[in-house]
Formats: sequence, structure tokens, C-alpha cells
Amino acid sequence: MPPISEQNKQAFIILIPVSVLVIFSLVALFSVTKHQNISMFSSAFFRQLIFIIVGIFAMIVAFKIPISVIHKYCLLIYFCAIIATILPHFFSSSISANRWIEIGPISIQPSEFAKWISIILCARYLSDRKRTVENISSYLLPIFIILFPALIVFTQPDLGTAAIMLTPIIPILFWVKAKPYYLFLLIAPIFSIITAFHTLSFTIWALILVTIIIFSSTSVGKGALIFFGNIFLGLLAPVFWNILQPYQQKRILTLFNPEIDPLGAAYQIIQSQTAIGSGGLIGKGWMQGTQTQLKYLPVQESDFILSVIGEEFGFIAIFFIFLMYAFLIHKIFQFGYLVKERFTSIILIGMGSILLTQVFVNSAMTVGLLPVKGLPLPFISAGGSSLVSSFVMLGLVLNFTSHRFD
Repeated sequence: MPPISEQNKQAFIILIPVSVLVIFSLVALFSVTKHQNISMFSSAFFRQLIFIIVGIFAMIVAFKIPISVIHKYCLLIYFCAIIATILPHFFSSSISANRWIEIGPISIQPSEFAKWISIILCARYLSDRKRTVENISSYLLPIFIILFPALIVFTQPDLGTAAIMLTPIIPILFWVKAKPYYLFLLIAPIFSIITAFHTLSFTIWALILVTIIIFSSTSVGKGALIFFGNIFLGLLAPVFWNILQPYQQKRILTLFNPEIDPLGAAYQIIQSQTAIGSGGLIGKGWMQGTQTQLKYLPVQESDFILSVIGEEFGFIAIFFIFLMYAFLIHKIFQFGYLVKERFTSIILIGMGSILLTQVFVNSAMTVGLLPVKGLPLPFISAGGSSLVSSFVMLGLVLNFTSHRFD
């Protein structure tokens, strides 16, 4: 493996924002566990500390693996990830969700690792022989590589993680110079289904759809198939709605009207908004947040840890955290642009997209802009699988930006 150049050593600057985020995590979790009637060794703070150590070790391992090995065995790794993602279906769960593999006291969520493993295989397919997206059929396999594990995760059920797994598709295809019209066709069914619940919106969308088809110089037959196919998907919107679990439907409904179920599905959002709002500009002080310390704020160690930080350290702290994320994600995208190898470039774009989407969804969820989903905030939320997976991605980013493809 060739030596690391001085220029490539700049890649390690991304360890700075990650270190800041990890410190925020430990500070917030220590506050969360202050009034818990459990020993320190059983607390979320101590577990997070252990997982940080494990995550750092995993990051070093990911950094040391030759890129040629990753490229060679990514198909095998992908199949192992698929099997691991299926295994939770054979484990019982007390919350009607089969997302974890339980080995004694340790619970592993395979979907956290499948998120970026599918990107690696997709990158190999698109990078080998410099494949380009020249027609609709040429991007079916890359989509399937990412879609297949996402569908498995969706059935667990875990809609949030499944959605995050799908987000890299558009950025990756855009990066390999897919035609904008093809990208539009890819997202059109989503808009067809969403707008179908509102007659005026669906009508406007149908007009936009037919206009784009006309100006795309598509043949009449293909254009008609695309248009009526999307209209048909819109008519099937009630079917897709019924596929969702009842609690998922309630979360979506309460997003638009929290008063429907203020003590049930909307309770988490209401308490989260109260916590962040009461923190103001500079917060109430460390371990002084009432919503946090009195345990009104639910799932405060993971899904709503940003609300804890907002209540106790204020908007300034949240803004600073967003700056750290912006710097980290910007650097990953920048590395993806600068690296010479197409394989590593695609992976970096995909991983940056995952982090960006997960930060956006978690933060938007805490203030009621999106339905509540069980999505952790990278490097901050408590959760072994998520934290270790994030560190592995970080190690791979450092690996891909610090070494040439040998």
C-alpha cells in the first residue's frame, strides 16, 4: 500500500467534527441518566462510551482494509448483509418489530450496516467498465441492489431506515451522469402516490407530468405508458396507505393535526417541541432541563436526543451541531469529487447522502416537520449498531481518501 501524501492527510480533518459530535453525545447522555434509578454501568452513558471504543476500533479496521479487497469481495459481503437483514424475522420482539439479532445481552441491527454495504456493491457495478446510464434499463440493476435490502427492512417494519437506504439512489445516478429525465421518472411515482390524497394537488401534478413528457421528446407510446402508469399508481394510493402499520398511519396523520391524538401518537412531537422551545437561545443549563429530567420527553437518549441538547444548551448548541454536520458532509462530498477512482467516488457520494438524509430526517422529526421515525442522529444518539456503523463509514471514508486504488 503506497504511503499517505501530505495532501491526503487533510482527509483526517473530518475527525474533528466527529469528535465534537461524540462529546455532545456523552454530555447529553450523562444528563439523561442523572435521575435514572440504575447503576452507572447499566446506563445509556456507559453503554455509549463502550460503543464509542468499539466504534473507533472498527473505524481503524475499516481504514486498514485494502480497497482492492473491498472491491473484490463486496458481492459476498452484500449477500452476507442480506442474510443478516433477514435473520431478525426469526427473532421475537416485545414491540412488534423484528429489527435486531439478539446474541445474549448484545442486540445487533443489521440494517444499519446494510445501508452502506449496498452502496459499495452498487458502486462496483457502476464503476466496472465505466458503466453509464444511457437508457432506462441500464439503471434497473443498481436500483435493485439498493432496493432489495430496503424492502426487507420495510417488512420488519422499519419504514424510516428503509427510506434512508433508498436515498443514495438519486445522488449516485446523478453522479454517474444519468439523464435528468430518467431521474425524474424515478421519483415521479413517489409524487403520484403522495399527491393522490389531495384532488387539486394530484391534478396539478398530472399536468406537470404530461408537460415534462411532451418536452422530453419521448415517443407517444412510451409517454402514454409513463403517464397512465403514474396515474394508476396514484389510484392505488389507498392500497399503499393500508400497507402501513396503524401506528405509522397515526404518526403521519398527527403530523398535520397533533390534536387528533395529543396523548398518543402526537405526544412525542409535542414534548419535543416543548423541550426545544423552552431551551431558548442559550438553554436552561446542563442537567437542568425540565422535560428531560422529569422524563416527559420520550426516547430522549436516541431519537430525541437533539431535543435534550436544545432544552439544556439552547439553539446555539443545535446550530453548532449543524455546523459540525455540514462540515463533515461537505468534506465527504468534496472527497468524492476529488478522488480519481470511480469506485471510491461513487461510494463517498452515497455515504455522504446517507448521513445528510439521516441528519435532516432526525432533526426535522424533532420539530414536527416529518413524522416520527426511529432514526438515530449519527454519532450522537445512543445505539450500538448505529454508532459502530457510523464509525465504520468514517473509516471507509478515510480509507478511500487517503490511499490510491491498489
